[in-house]
Amino acid sequence: MTDMALNSTMGDATPVQPASRPNLDKGFNPLTLILFFGILAAGLLYVAYSIYVDIDATGMRVTAWLPYILLLVALLIALGFEFVNGFHDTANAVATVIYTHSLPAEFAVMWSGFFNFLGVLLSSGAVAFGIVSLLPVELILQVGSNAGFAMVFALLIAAIVWNLGTWYFGLPASSSHTLIGSIIGVGIANALMHGRDGTSGVDWTKATEIGYALLLSPLFGFCMAAILLLVLKFVVRNPALYAAPEGNKPPPLWIRSVLIATCTGVSFAHGSNDGQKGMGLIMLILIGTVPTAYALNRALPESQVAQFQKTSDAASKVIAAKGAGHSIIGDPRPAVTQYVSARKISEGTYPSLAVLVKDVGEQVQKYGSLNKVPAEAVGNTRNDMYLTSEAIRFLMKDKENDLQKEEVDTLKAYKASLDSATKFIPLWVKIAVAIALGLGTMIGWKRIVVTVGEKIGKSHLTYAQGASAELVAASTIGVADVFGLPVSTTHVLSSGVAGTMAANGSGLQMATVRNLLMAWVLTLPAAICLSASLYVLFANLF
Repeated sequence: MTDMALNSTMGDATPVQPASRPNLDKGFNPLTLILFFGILAAGLLYVAYSIYVDIDATGMRVTAWLPYILLLVALLIALGFEFVNGFHDTANAVATVIYTHSLPAEFAVMWSGFFNFLGVLLSSGAVAFGIVSLLPVELILQVGSNAGFAMVFALLIAAIVWNLGTWYFGLPASSSHTLIGSIIGVGIANALMHGRDGTSGVDWTKATEIGYALLLSPLFGFCMAAILLLVLKFVVRNPALYAAPEGNKPPPLWIRSVLIATCTGVSFAHGSNDGQKGMGLIMLILIGTVPTAYALNRALPESQVAQFQKTSDAASKVIAAKGAGHSIIGDPRPAVTQYVSARKISEGTYPSLAVLVKDVGEQVQKYGSLNKVPAEAVGNTRNDMYLTSEAIRFLMKDKENDLQKEEVDTLKAYKASLDSATKFIPLWVKIAVAIALGLGTMIGWKRIVVTVGEKIGKSHLTYAQGASAELVAASTIGVADVFGLPVSTTHVLSSGVAGTMAANGSGLQMATVRNLLMAWVLTLPAAICLSASLYVLFANLF
């Protein structure tokens, strides 16, 4: 039936204007740019001032400027990673509200940037240390050494290079995949350089756990968004919800509110999950360059230090009982380090760990408070605590240990006491990462937005499709944050859009889907190879 015939059968009905492409080329006004650079400058000054205050509080005297120059460079690279992460990933959060004309593009990215900022500030920190635990324990214990700096620079630069490359081609690749791949590459290269099997350089148990979260979350996003759209069609019969926008006309108020709310949820969830990855790496940098100020949580109250003594004594008894009949002479640390690296229990594992637990308890008892640990002892105390915590983590996972529930609970309580002393994030680190991620959201978002909004489905995005994809993405990322697992905002959201297109019978643009799958598959191996090569280069240079 022709358009004229259709109009004649409908009487005087006005033909529906097809959805138009949103205006993505409108630049920010000068006031916005001034505000942008003002916040950026204020953030950098705040970081410098916070570091000065923290160092001054320890009574340290600056005797050499090189460590602080390295600290500044490393912090800028780490914050640069979060900045790139902002415009690479968060474009996914705003694509649906832009293409349904719920918000103008320039306002949408500022709105998203603000809630990314809040998400980082209110994050738990669990994901940050989940990322760090993937790194080789020997590199974490010597993070202030040449090898430690080579590790940090290699994995951050590799992640930034791959993110920028995929962004340039408009591919919604995963910053989470990229960073995990970079960490694995460093671990493999470090093991091979020390004459060990490359597989021994990575905590594959944790890597597998994170890998499942990264690989399954897009499939979950595709299926759940498709199911949610079908459920909406069955429950909510309002046809306006399943229509594409008319020209540049914004959707009805209630639909618009839903779309803005889901965009807000994805932005907040993205900040709370992805922002933590930079936090963990920044803490490694701070511990390596100024351990006196950041190796131990000096803000820990004395009541928790007293509780530490109780949990330490109880854990020492459990571990000593497991190692009964064996004794060691000399330093227990090499045997414990070997266990954490290889995850194989030997006859010296339990007695060595029992001695190390006792040593840590005596160190804390000697000083009475973490704030009173002298500068020259801070690094060693922190390393002993971290090594003990990692060893206990693996012991509790090892089914061969046959630990009773009461013993596991005792070890968990002791590990929690250790982690409260070594795994902490100062407020200024959160604020710095929040500013970097929030400002990054406002730059370079257009390439990914166009891919998500125009190149996944064959028809224009409808209101229900946008809301379904965003709601599933926000929920998935929020749940992952609770369990301390990094997931990809990019993959969950783009696969959710694809799922709604499939469920709606709209059809998929297979060229785009193929490119997305290629980026999904190639990101890990590409990041592994790139970071491994950079680590070998930097290790030799430093």
